[in-house]
Amino acid sequence: MNHPCYICGLGSFIPSRVMTNHDLEKLVETSDEWISTRTGIKERHILDDGVNPSDCGLEAARAALAEAGVAPEEVTHIFVATCTPDYLCPSTACVIAGKLGLSSLEGRKGDVMCLDFNAACTGFVYGLELARSIVQMHEDAVVLLVATEGLSRRTNFTDRTTCVLFGDAAGAVVLRSSDRNALWQVRDVVCSSDGSLHDLIKIGGGSACNIKEGDTVGPDWFISMQGMAVFKHAVRSMADESQRILERNGMSFEDLDLFIPHQANLRIIKAVGERLGLDESHVFSNVQHYGNTSAATLPVAMEDARRTGALKPGMKVLLTSFGGGMTWGSALLV
Repeated sequence: MNHPCYICGLGSFIPSRVMTNHDLEKLVETSDEWISTRTGIKERHILDDGVNPSDCGLEAARAALAEAGVAPEEVTHIFVATCTPDYLCPSTACVIAGKLGLSSLEGRKGDVMCLDFNAACTGFVYGLELARSIVQMHEDAVVLLVATEGLSRRTNFTDRTTCVLFGDAAGAVVLRSSDRNALWQVRDVVCSSDGSLHDLIKIGGGSACNIKEGDTVGPDWFISMQGMAVFKHAVRSMADESQRILERNGMSFEDLDLFIPHQANLRIIKAVGERLGLDESHVFSNVQHYGNTSAATLPVAMEDARRTGALKPGMKVLLTSFGGGMTWGSALLV
């Protein structure tokens, strides 16, 4: 039996440290005008020393659990979407579980599935599909989906083409089959990829970076991106996937209350909206305040949209994203 899947709690966490475009002018040859014109970004938030993606994810998770009225011990699955985990091993999901106290609960040791996965900026959409699959199969499942990134830790602040784009943040949702405290139902999710484009966006530091003790970290450790190729693919893939998911659900863009695309670049957001014929008032953007926070952009945007009144429970919402891999996907919430 396929049980329905509801989002019953939403939370986000933004690091307090702000790095403005004027701050970047002191680090690299750039200007506020150059960054604003090309990206729409005015500022981004950066992790403090000693604060890691798991810490941000933990705070977002606590907020989502509180809204859902779910105690940590009720959680059956923790999925973490991230391309900047605390460690290659253990998983950030396990670290967050430990910080939630799940490792020391009587009778619950080993009874929570913890999993990290990496679909880069499409991570939240991919995570909704993973969570929906679990909930549909297991009526009693309570899934905590966290998207958390520390991109500043892998940003080369001497490369002006990339360092102006990225920031740190976390978002989280609680999903289950019960509609108690439900905000939205996850109606449908579509996910796609093209591995032949894997070179377009990269973050090093894995086993392919053969680093030995005492070595100097090279440029392959940091984010690299082929900007123009990424732009073209991002616009085409998000627009096509958005049309695809609506068509297979018998809906049109006129049926939507709000469209929330991946917050990578204001030019991309506007180009997708124009390609789909959407009025700007129905396209939400907060990239100017946070930059690209990868997997965290969509839940953070949802929380911001809700604070401003642009997003309310029960609204018909279309999420779409693209990321390294290349990956892309869309999710329909009702």
